[in-house]
Amino acid sequence: MTVDQPDPISSKPARAKDLGQGEVESLFGQRLAEAFAALGCFNLAVFGKTGVGKSTLVNAVFGSQVAETGMGKPVTRGLVYYRHAGGLLGLYDSEGFETGTSGDEILAALRTRVTQARSLPVDQQIHAAWYLVRWSDRRFEDKQGEFVRALADLGLPVVLVITQVPSRDGVPHPEAIEFASYIESMGLPLRPAGRALLTNALEDPFTASPVFGLQALLDATYLVVPEVATAALTAVQILDWERKKRAAKTIINQSVAVAAGVGAAPIPFADAAILVPTQVTMIARITAAYGLPPDRSRALAAAGAVILTGGATMAGRYLATTLLKFVPGGQIATSAISATVAGSLTRAVGSAWLRVCEHALSLPEEERDRFLAGSGPKELFLANFTGKQR
Repeated sequence: MTVDQPDPISSKPARAKDLGQGEVESLFGQRLAEAFAALGCFNLAVFGKTGVGKSTLVNAVFGSQVAETGMGKPVTRGLVYYRHAGGLLGLYDSEGFETGTSGDEILAALRTRVTQARSLPVDQQIHAAWYLVRWSDRRFEDKQGEFVRALADLGLPVVLVITQVPSRDGVPHPEAIEFASYIESMGLPLRPAGRALLTNALEDPFTASPVFGLQALLDATYLVVPEVATAALTAVQILDWERKKRAAKTIINQSVAVAAGVGAAPIPFADAAILVPTQVTMIARITAAYGLPPDRSRALAAAGAVILTGGATMAGRYLATTLLKFVPGGQIATSAISATVAGSLTRAVGSAWLRVCEHALSLPEEERDRFLAGSGPKELFLANFTGKQR
């Protein structure tokens, strides 16, 4: 029995009957590549004088050494474009930027880049600009204001970030608050709502100043970027797990609907492999939505370790005789998989894989690599699927 099934990514029918391990692996690799491509890319330009903490802030929000792991392409003197290894983040970095002549050169290059990008797809355009000012400088020059206005004139939403701000009990240093108020009084075209954001991206053990203000910066960035870039931003940022979880749950709900449609006419247990493409696609999309890991081959190895053992695909009679009893609602007593059972099973698979992604993200990078390279994903998936860790 062979059934055509809608594919939530490519909208092309996927056919399945007792897929072998090699076929499932190939299908997952294809779906994972499609899932990453569907997210697009979030492009961010970061400006500020030397020592303002650009790299520290970017690493705190996106969790990787973008300038070290990405491929850098010079745009002009002092301006380099880096593409994150996972393809989800593009960064225009003004290394060594100062106001004056070099600032004029950077603006000229940006003007050319922005003009050229207007004919390109939206996900290839610059979506936001962060302009960084170190609070301890306690001065904001006219040239800096002119540069911010010029960025806005190019059509870039500018978020002004005051960095390295000390705080105590959640209250920023009074002089930093005063400095922000001074900048805001200049009437610069800042987003959102003309505000200057106070941040500290790295804990200072000497002054006991904690990290703060990063979530507010991320929220402000979401407010200014076009909708087409928000999926990539959600996947690549490491601060807001709730946004990742909401994206994953949307994917699960879509997959449940597809699976229920497949089971609208009851499926014999022997033909349960018909659900494989839906579940493989769902796992690939969840993996991409969590941005885990940026290296797609590692993501393939992690998810494939589960899929190829039958743990996620529930292929054929293995699904019927072993795992259906763990579907919410208890043991299935009938001899066929209904729409309700197909949907419930798919939801259980997606929820279990979501927890695998969250656990992997919580690990330090080296430990995460070991987890993904071993049997950890399979074991944790099955534990969550069977309810042992609910």
